[in-house]
Amino acid sequence: MKILSAALFLAAIAAAAQQPNLAGKWTTNIDTFGTPTNWNLTIVQKGGQISGELGGDKVEGTFKDGKLQFHASDPQGGYEDVTATVSGNRIMGSLVWAQNASVTHPTTHTFTATRVVPAGGPTAPPRTHEFTPTVFRRQFSSAYEPVLTVNSGDTIHTWTVDAGGYDSTGTPKSLGGNPQTGPFLINGAAPGDVLAIHIRRLKLNRDWAISTNGIVDRANPPGIAGRLGDKAGQVRWHLDLEKGLASPEKPGPHMAHYSVPVKPMLGCVAVATDPSGPAPRTGDSGNFGGNMDFNEVTEGATLYLPVRVPGALLYFGDGHAVQGDGETTGDALETSMDVTVTVEVVHDVPVRGPFLETPTHLMAIGLDGSIDAAFQDATERMENYLARAYKLTPTEFAMVLGTAAEYKVSEAADRNAGVVLKMAKSKLDTLTRPASPGQPDPSTPTIAR
Repeated sequence: MKILSAALFLAAIAAAAQQPNLAGKWTTNIDTFGTPTNWNLTIVQKGGQISGELGGDKVEGTFKDGKLQFHASDPQGGYEDVTATVSGNRIMGSLVWAQNASVTHPTTHTFTATRVVPAGGPTAPPRTHEFTPTVFRRQFSSAYEPVLTVNSGDTIHTWTVDAGGYDSTGTPKSLGGNPQTGPFLINGAAPGDVLAIHIRRLKLNRDWAISTNGIVDRANPPGIAGRLGDKAGQVRWHLDLEKGLASPEKPGPHMAHYSVPVKPMLGCVAVATDPSGPAPRTGDSGNFGGNMDFNEVTEGATLYLPVRVPGALLYFGDGHAVQGDGETTGDALETSMDVTVTVEVVHDVPVRGPFLETPTHLMAIGLDGSIDAAFQDATERMENYLARAYKLTPTEFAMVLGTAAEYKVSEAADRNAGVVLKMAKSKLDTLTRPASPGQPDPSTPTIAR
């Protein structure tokens, strides 16, 4: 009998040892009447007891013999009841959802969750991927299949077509409207993270660009508008790749010797938006990035974008050989481009929309329906960042703003106007940083530390 009891005891220990450990971060996909909804799921496991959070709601439940059951609730009386099975790094089952206490008929939905684990493991060495695009997208959608899956720290070398869909040889590859290369899925990126896009190289790959010679309404006073009339049209520019200069191919009598240095930039960089709403077209912009047309999104800069969906799904395109502030002609010198970027998933970075970093400046990109509103949006984004990274009070921020702010109108052409608030790092360096013994302040963007 003692031998049998010992055998049963050892079997119980072995069974417990085989019980998977669910502790950690998961991304969920809930089929909400045909529309996917993504929430973060954080699990804390103690034996067969489960706790944690689902989309901010408190989780309590059990896990036994591969069966997971938990109840999640919020202060308003809403709840989610999940019944599921676990297979490896995947949870599959159903979710009963009541959005608030007044709901009398909770709804049932298919529920899946995937553990957030970078492919290849956290020690996988960074790779460089050579990618040749064959399809170009005109929405920043989470519904498109990824064209390539990469890890945080990997580098992507590829190319883009111009805003009209033409490649380096002038061959049409897509309909116009800022067709994008992508989406690229970044392993381990989850809602709540931030994707850092380090722009390593932007290289012009043809010797011409297309623009126009009108002025957009936001920048066009009545007097000039009257004189321009309907004379505006398309202009083809020559790009001298050796000298790095752009000049009109058929200049007017007063521009025979006019040329400007090229400064290649990406008009569009975006992550996919939440699938619960319609996907924006590639001419639009917002918290996801998009068609920002900011002429400092160029080689050597890092753009930070909040992740909205698992894998982030990165898009970029709409290359410009050069563009003045505001994109006042309604476009820039539109051209195709070779692009090299390195992607990095970062955590606890206090940015809620597009935020740009260069060797000398931090920049909050404000985007809204008017220049006034975009001005305020940029100010709010910078205040959010400095309040977290430097613990500035509102009055302290106001003093920094009044003495160190540099504002630029970045976009006047599209539905959303753009205003950028720049802060020189040299001025921010005189502020007192919060104490952070042994570690850099995690609320500060990694290359700004």
